[in-house]
Amino acid sequence: MSDQVQLTIDGKAVSAPKGTLVIEAAKRAGIEIPAFCYYEGYSLQAACRMCLVEVEKAPKLLPGCTLPVAEGMVVRTDSPKVVEARKSMLEFLLANHPLDCPVCDKGGECELQDMTFRYGLGESRFTEIKQHVDEKQWSPLVYFDAPRCILCYRCVRVCDEGMGVRALGVGMRGVATEIVPNAGDHLECDECGNCIDICPVGALTSGTYRYKSRPWEMSYAGTICTHCADGCKTTLSVRNGEIIRANNRDRSGINGEFLCVKGRFAFDFVHSPERLQSPLVRRNGQLEPASWSEALAAVAARFADVKARHGKFGVVGSTHSSNEENYYLQKFARAGLGTSNIDHRRTGDIATLVDALSGHQNALATVGDLYTTQAALIVSADLAQQHPLLAFQLRANFRHHRASIYTVTPGPVRERDYAVQSIVTAAGQEIEAVEELRENLAKHENLVIVFGPSISGEAVRRLVAFGQSLGVPVKYICLVEDSNSRGAMDMGLLPELGPGYCSVRESGLEPGLALPEMLGAPDLDVLWVIGADPLEQATLSARNCFVVVQDLFRTATARRADVVLPSASAYEKNGTVTNVCGEVQRLRQGPKVMGAKSDLEILGLIGKEMGLDLGIWTPDKVFEEIRRTVRGYNVALPVIATGGAAPTMPLNGPVVADSRPDLIHTDGATLFTSGTLGRYSKTLNSLMEAPGELYKP
Repeated sequence: MSDQVQLTIDGKAVSAPKGTLVIEAAKRAGIEIPAFCYYEGYSLQAACRMCLVEVEKAPKLLPGCTLPVAEGMVVRTDSPKVVEARKSMLEFLLANHPLDCPVCDKGGECELQDMTFRYGLGESRFTEIKQHVDEKQWSPLVYFDAPRCILCYRCVRVCDEGMGVRALGVGMRGVATEIVPNAGDHLECDECGNCIDICPVGALTSGTYRYKSRPWEMSYAGTICTHCADGCKTTLSVRNGEIIRANNRDRSGINGEFLCVKGRFAFDFVHSPERLQSPLVRRNGQLEPASWSEALAAVAARFADVKARHGKFGVVGSTHSSNEENYYLQKFARAGLGTSNIDHRRTGDIATLVDALSGHQNALATVGDLYTTQAALIVSADLAQQHPLLAFQLRANFRHHRASIYTVTPGPVRERDYAVQSIVTAAGQEIEAVEELRENLAKHENLVIVFGPSISGEAVRRLVAFGQSLGVPVKYICLVEDSNSRGAMDMGLLPELGPGYCSVRESGLEPGLALPEMLGAPDLDVLWVIGADPLEQATLSARNCFVVVQDLFRTATARRADVVLPSASAYEKNGTVTNVCGEVQRLRQGPKVMGAKSDLEILGLIGKEMGLDLGIWTPDKVFEEIRRTVRGYNVALPVIATGGAAPTMPLNGPVVADSRPDLIHTDGATLFTSGTLGRYSKTLNSLMEAPGELYKP
């Protein structure tokens, strides 16, 4: 029996897989069937009745959003009966809907507006006074205007099925039916705002965007979220140089429409009054404002002096800088300053994983693999709190494909709500616990193993050996914490490894000092810190060390510095970043903060001042060099140029370096915390944090 079904829609022959809904079959054939409640990927509701269609030999109109195609079916989507039904549905929806489009935040983006214009009546027979209910504030970020609600239940489903939070429900009955928080009068949830964006009307509105702008008054920049390592695409809406909101309604990234609270709302650190907007130079023991030329000259002069007398440099890179900036930084350190003392805050043991997978092809999973894999094993990680996109992908996989999920964690995590088997184990005993799952895991056709930072060094090798012994295809994801933690390692911000995990000895250099060793070296002459804060929880042993800091804020390290250079955030520059799964995506500049420069421009200007020839320092030129010289980064340019994610293929051979689990350190960031950037986000700090079980005191 064929899996394809032949039917006719509006006189057009259509072929669709068995089980396809009529609304989807019509869409693939270029025929629109309007709907409010239907939303791809979520349970069927059939609540709005806008998708009614006429099916030959059926006694009445049928909802296209719940009707599967059938062999020989004849469907009409624009017959007089259907046209009249749509007009009636819209007339009912508008009976109590306030006609406040000029002040509604969804004005210009409202599906009810669009459908009324296209399918509705020119006038209404309802002349009664509209019922009114006062607007409610459910949280600092979510407002609810009940009269605008058309009861499509999209918000309830995205919160329940998509996020696994179940913070919204339905209260009352009949004409008094209303969407309500399950906690009573407020939201206890992830504050992701997905309910706001999925709402087809202005019933749910954003506390950060309300009454601020109109869609046509803003410019848009599709870039990558600068908080966690998942690499979600976020579209920044910019007006008069200020980010007004963020979303991804065009579903153009690896995350579709999904964004967590940080990706959707925590962009306001960009406009923090505490942003550095001019260089600072230490004079008479105090950091004082200076011009860029003065600050750059001071840095270049000291660097040149220390280099000439063969002094000791220490370079600390950032996990939030772009790939181009990190590549150029390691090139500056090694070729320009002649030092291998370069490192960054490591949050996962990628190098050991690459070494353990030596000789194996297609062993690194992508974000998309989590949606299609038949089984997934989560080891020592709380995905819902630390990697929300990966958690979202697994929940979608479970809903749509019934994936089998297994967890081995130090405590309860959200994934265990739908896991086949969950094991709680103490740190250091994860591999032994994983062995208990061997028989079940070996039954699946394929498997993705996701592991957290506590799995490092020899434990990574043991986990890979376990996966290879199962006899089924296994892919791995080594979790890292920040937006470009993976890129920092790939680009060679390591004392013993250059770009692509090649030994620095291949370039004629000896391995240098790791980050703690730099801070502890009593004879360190220069400490150059880009986008990091190593002195927040450590001290610098070298008393006369010249400290240069490039950052957005006056951090603890910046307060110790001799020169501070204000740098731009990821939302203010172009370039690329690499997410936790090794997928490269493009950054695009949104706003520009006065006085700040990108780290790449700062590096180029210092190099020029020193007379170094390190190549052109524009993002495109540096990325060309990365594609030529870094193994695995010769990715297809059209993919990333059009907003896609291009997977990299790192060195498929031994990594000549000692494993250093002692250097791996994470902040344990949750949905509501995000290092320095989160600290300076008023929006993020205004929320009542609802951490996972692992993070509760």
